[in-house]
Amino acid sequence: MESIRQLYKIGNGPSSSHTMGPRKAAMRFVEKTGSEASRFEVVLYGSLAATGKGHLTDKAILEVLLPVAPADIVWKPDKVLPFHTNGMTFKSFDSNGNILDEWTVYSVGGGDIVEEGQSRTVGQSIYPLTKIKDILKYCEERGLSYWEYVEQCEGHAIWDYLHEVWEVMKAAVVRGIEAEGVLPGGLGVRRKAVSYYVHAEGYNKSLKSRGLVYAYALAVSEENASGGLIVTAPTCGSCGIVPAVLYHLHTSKGFSEKRILRALATAGLFGNVVKFNASVSGAEVGCQGEVGVACAMAAAAASQLFGGTVAQIEYSAEMGLEHHLGLTCDPVCGLVQIPCIERNAYAAARALDANLYAAFSDGRHSVDFDRIVEVMKQTGHDIPSLYKETALGGLAVIK
Repeated sequence: MESIRQLYKIGNGPSSSHTMGPRKAAMRFVEKTGSEASRFEVVLYGSLAATGKGHLTDKAILEVLLPVAPADIVWKPDKVLPFHTNGMTFKSFDSNGNILDEWTVYSVGGGDIVEEGQSRTVGQSIYPLTKIKDILKYCEERGLSYWEYVEQCEGHAIWDYLHEVWEVMKAAVVRGIEAEGVLPGGLGVRRKAVSYYVHAEGYNKSLKSRGLVYAYALAVSEENASGGLIVTAPTCGSCGIVPAVLYHLHTSKGFSEKRILRALATAGLFGNVVKFNASVSGAEVGCQGEVGVACAMAAAAASQLFGGTVAQIEYSAEMGLEHHLGLTCDPVCGLVQIPCIERNAYAAARALDANLYAAFSDGRHSVDFDRIVEVMKQTGHDIPSLYKETALGGLAVIK
């Protein structure tokens, strides 16, 4: 299992699989081809082609290729390559029209790209344990917290990276709360974060707390939808959930930055386990792999902050994911706006509920986190492609 640096990626939205991944692939292909190309052609397949325009896939690719040579995008939404639905083939041509190079690659979620047959682990494997039940047992036997296990595997330098991640998350919240107007894309969706933030101030303590969580999640998600700088947690489409919970607890409960970074490490560990054993790609397993996993991560982080045992933290995360099982990915017009933005706000609140529920327990429960990850993976494979980031079913076709 690779570093949580590969889970928490800093970049511009609106989609980790449809924007970050294709941009990275284009950069790799240019490096590979060099300056010899007179023309490029990029064929997009499956989900990338079906919702690529709404996710700015073509823009992300062309921004890299056009400074080198002219480029064409070919859209093939009805053709799905066997390895993964987010397939793309890059071709370069010389001045006589002869092919110089051809490369097929897949954007598998969270901004990662792999070639067919490659392991989904794109970085160096540094975690010897890849199941939460094994990590939990290891920590209990040694009196460790999850964040201490992360530090053991990652080294002390991980805290510098998580500090950078936290700074970007906070900045996205602040920018999003101040921003107003209509989000790009043509749906006419107005930013709501500022309204929720203002309204929250007028309520009593309990309702104010919930309203602020909504506002923070909306703020980051709206920044993502407008192409702003965010952190994948674990994806762009679910990037508002972890920051909302942590920012709220940091500002309202006074948790120090050191403790917030430890909570980020714990959240990252749970997200990493899902990414390694299943998927965080909406195009592969639906929104349960994005919003569901983010809710689990945020629940684990909250439980960590409130002093939960390793068993209670695991229980919090398990509930965060379990109660999002089967959630479809059906973005209207292929944009990361409806229903994605509201789902971030709702899931942030559910993460805090999961923490509270687990805190009343002793941490013992019937179905463990790893089993839920297995079920999520199988459920994702069973969900028809209409409901996996193709914009061909569900809410995406409601007029």
